[in-house]
Amino acid sequence: MENDKWKMNRASGLTTDLYELTMAAAYFENGLRERAIFDLFIRKLPAHRSYLIAAGLEQALEYLTSVSFNSEQIDYLREHPSFKKVSRAFFDYLAEFRFTGDVWAMPEGTAAFAMEPLLRVEAPIIEAQIVETFLLSTINFQTMIASKAARVVSAAGGRDVVEFGTRRAHGTEAGLFAARAAYIGGCIGTSNVEAGHLFCIPTFGTLAHSFVMSFDEEDDAFRAFLKVFPDTATVLVDTYDTIAAVKRLSRDFGATIPAIRLDSGDLCELSKQARQILDDAGMNETKIFASGDLNEYRILDLISRGARIDSFGVGTELATSYDEPALSGVYKLAGIEENGRISMKIKLSHDKATYPGAKQVWRFKDNSGKYSHDLIALADEEPLTHSADSITGARPLLEPVMEAGRRVETGSNNYDKSSNDESRNSNLIRARDLARTELEHLPHALREFELKTAYPMKFSERIVAEKEKLELKIAETLSGSGAQRKENV
Repeated sequence: MENDKWKMNRASGLTTDLYELTMAAAYFENGLRERAIFDLFIRKLPAHRSYLIAAGLEQALEYLTSVSFNSEQIDYLREHPSFKKVSRAFFDYLAEFRFTGDVWAMPEGTAAFAMEPLLRVEAPIIEAQIVETFLLSTINFQTMIASKAARVVSAAGGRDVVEFGTRRAHGTEAGLFAARAAYIGGCIGTSNVEAGHLFCIPTFGTLAHSFVMSFDEEDDAFRAFLKVFPDTATVLVDTYDTIAAVKRLSRDFGATIPAIRLDSGDLCELSKQARQILDDAGMNETKIFASGDLNEYRILDLISRGARIDSFGVGTELATSYDEPALSGVYKLAGIEENGRISMKIKLSHDKATYPGAKQVWRFKDNSGKYSHDLIALADEEPLTHSADSITGARPLLEPVMEAGRRVETGSNNYDKSSNDESRNSNLIRARDLARTELEHLPHALREFELKTAYPMKFSERIVAEKEKLELKIAETLSGSGAQRKENV
């Protein structure tokens, strides 16, 4: 598994919203045990996103394999006022609760778009309902951060980007998983040491202004740090006077300083001056690292102005996805077993309508190898090959990742159970490599930062027909109910 060192202490049945448990109790007390189908998808893309990078599946599956209720948690629920009329049998059921369902999902690193299921759950309805909150929270958050990271890395144009955001994240757990998601999105590493330990992500650090300020002389701070870290130090030079500090480093500290860090001021102009000073001193190998409220737009601007920056540290804007800090992720019922067969379900709420049935997402390429469009179809449909439109082949994006509550090793989701660092990191590297490949295959227009086009996505004729049939059926039922009420009056 990705990180055996981290035993999930969040795999509690209480890591959910109250209404999931009240619904579970109502299902139970009314004898509803049928299997249900739920889709987890993003209703619409944020205003400044043309694609998403799926992430968070690993933690979702770890949760599903471990979720349970202990006796103390069950006692808490017994005393909760919402459950005062619930039978003892329901709490006995919770004591034995385990997830036994099947899960299909897009592999982490897959490019995804609005309305496409990132994950499909098929399970007894109580089980499928209880796990909703955790699945949404985990996949929404990591997908949001991975998508932001992909934009930042793309803006850097081949220069390294390090995730620096834990101190500004919305809690340390958010910082931990932001580091993981940012790595999937293309960052070369993180400042978060726990993420390095648990997920084997490369970690990077420099030094803070406080270290420099703790010495009477700035040069004494440089000397003390370089004494301990001669081969890896990135020296922060902007505490007092950036250019003066770079001049002294180049004159008095030799040519072996690994890197300097710029954290304030006009980063473009300072990087040009610093590069010239370093090169004149024969310090051509000394790298320039920049940080300080960076995002994809500032990085694009710096590069377009000719900044001599080798790599970037991005914190707040990345770990919080500052410009688009939430995704409209939802988890909706698409079908339920009735009399031994699955009955499709839809929601008709204004602006929140859904499509019925178990689904598959098919991705098509054009003759140049770029992705051309996606098709959302029912899971038992075969996609059409539109050769007349120069569209070749299609691949299904949703893969089986869990069967009867156990993880499945298949396709892109083979996972390594070994405990050594290299094998534990293999899943994450696979996701990161997939994200890079996916971005390479996206149409160029989708990778631009000013959105001008949307990726073509459509529903199959059959799934549209099924939706229309259900709409008609619901309308007839509602009409009949209204007429019956009038008769009763």
